[in-house]
Amino acid sequence: MSRKEDILQATFELAAEHGLRAVSLSMIADRLGIKKPSLYNHFSSKDEIIAAMYEHIRARSAQGAPQADMRFDGTLEQILTESMEGYLRFISDGDMISLFKVLYSERSTSPAAAQIILAEQERMIAAVRGLFYGLTVHGRMKNEDVDTAAYVYAMTVHAMVDAHMDAVTAGRASVGEMTADMKAAIHWFCERMKTDEG
Repeated sequence: MSRKEDILQATFELAAEHGLRAVSLSMIADRLGIKKPSLYNHFSSKDEIIAAMYEHIRARSAQGAPQADMRFDGTLEQILTESMEGYLRFISDGDMISLFKVLYSERSTSPAAAQIILAEQERMIAAVRGLFYGLTVHGRMKNEDVDTAAYVYAMTVHAMVDAHMDAVTAGRASVGEMTADMKAAIHWFCERMKTDEG
């Protein structure tokens, strides 16, 4: 690992142990056995380290997740169910679970945590928008205000994932498994948006 990656990993480990807000530049430097000013050779602030840590953990988790080929030959419900299962597999990576537990517990009091949650929402909206445009082009979904449909669907999925993470933390659900409510929401959406073909 490079020194930069060492800093990101140390930050992640400290955040998992103490919470994001409690992590200081001094703690990161101590964990690495370096002087605090050495961190400034790689990052300008704690917030920059935290943002880079999120990108690093997210990219590493995405590499480890099985990649699904985007296909449009199934029904709308099959396609959206596979997409949801893929997202749940991605966020079920051990590092992502640890990171999200910290972020979800601190997002109302930590601007850095809130920024990461917002970035994840924006990524989800953009991915769903791209998927929905593909679905309309392939005749699997109605072409009715695709941008709004993508926003509403993505935010619904985000809320379902929030509830799922709470249920996992409370011991009432298993990591990465779609719940009956998720399946019902996808079915409901598909019944309203499918075309005669899809």
